[in-house]
Amino acid sequence: MPGRVAVLGAGSWGTTFAKVLADAGCSVALWARRPDLAARITREHRNDEYLPGVALPAGIVASGDLAAVLEGAEAVFVSVPSQSLRENLVAIGPLLDPEARVVSLMKGVESATGLRMSEVIEHELDLDPARVAVVSGPNLALEIALEQPTASVVASSDLETATTIARLATTRYLRFFVGGDVVGTEFGGVLKNLIAVAIGIVDGVGYGENTKASIITRGLVEMTDFAVAFGARPETLAGLAGLGDLIATCESPLSRNNTAGRLLGEGHGYAEVVGMMSQTAEGLASVAPVLELAASKGIDMPIVGQVAEVLAGTLAPRDIAPHLTTDGEEPHGE
Repeated sequence: MPGRVAVLGAGSWGTTFAKVLADAGCSVALWARRPDLAARITREHRNDEYLPGVALPAGIVASGDLAAVLEGAEAVFVSVPSQSLRENLVAIGPLLDPEARVVSLMKGVESATGLRMSEVIEHELDLDPARVAVVSGPNLALEIALEQPTASVVASSDLETATTIARLATTRYLRFFVGGDVVGTEFGGVLKNLIAVAIGIVDGVGYGENTKASIITRGLVEMTDFAVAFGARPETLAGLAGLGDLIATCESPLSRNNTAGRLLGEGHGYAEVVGMMSQTAEGLASVAPVLELAASKGIDMPIVGQVAEVLAGTLAPRDIAPHLTTDGEEPHGE
């Protein structure tokens, strides 16, 4: 039977996943950094700031008290901005049940270290990797909150952990595939954000479907080459956590990374775009550490490289054409 779970982070994805868990029959405690937001969620069963028009189950109780939220939780789902994860974990550590599993809902890498989110969780909380899982896939929050059907991936080094988390969160509108490729599942979620920024840029410039299709296709090659170099299985990048997430993020105006790219393409500078975004676009913070990791393995990433140049202001958005910088060969037989 589903038990008591905690969700940390009351943004669009954290709130949506709290709804998913409640709809699956779990007793859900949701931590919000702002007590006023927590009070509104508990009182009104809504989070219109992030999920306008969505009714939340009465079974979700939100609080700004981290200790109260974590008390008795058999699984803790973490959905905070990637660059603030470590500082949040410092507070979480002493309050975590010794047997609790911890699940990353985040899609980023830590700028200072290049670590994936599951690695930060394992290191900072001193957890056995078998107690850690990651969730990734085509997961646009508002669509799931509106109960539009989709699927996702839960990955863990321990199959029992992945299966347990999948069972906790399965609903009639969201189903999970279970896997053991944590590296591929996480990097798929990280790298597709960078390609989505590129798609947003060319969209903002006014380029059409040929340009976007070329970037998406070559972007998948970059994603796969990068992830495999770090130990991922190539088939993971061809699945929900890679190609599926890439399509959803590149094609939807609901994507924060696509939106950030579009603003860049329209001529707004990096700092201006960050100020205009109401929520974090993880792709912007991931560009530099991903390029550093790629360089460490000798991986060429022309799309991400040109996004970095646009962010730095050294490449005009209208000149972005990373799919034209290759030698024209198709090393993967496409």
